[in-house]
Amino acid sequence: MNVMFLVFVALALFAVGALTVLLHRSAVIALMGVEIMLNSCNIALVALGEANTNMTGQVLAFFVMTVAAAEVVVGLALIVSLFRSRRTTSLDDFNLLNG
Repeated sequence: MNVMFLVFVALALFAVGALTVLLHRSAVIALMGVEIMLNSCNIALVALGEANTNMTGQVLAFFVMTVAAAEVVVGLALIVSLFRSRRTTSLDDFNLLNG
């Protein structure tokens, strides 16, 4: 498969994830957008690693998947905790750090 095609697919997925984070106000959907962005980075890493015929891109993609799994666990725990206290998942209502 052509490496540039995979890089363009990864770029398109990253743009979709970034637009999801920027346009939607639900915390769960924003977390899904971040996951789409991380998966697009994985596609780019594997594609560029395959272009150089080494395993560095695939190994780095596994590390990114590990970080993404930890990020999902922490993010969902925060969202559930905030939902229990505020009864909403809107990002506009999560201004707890303002004082």
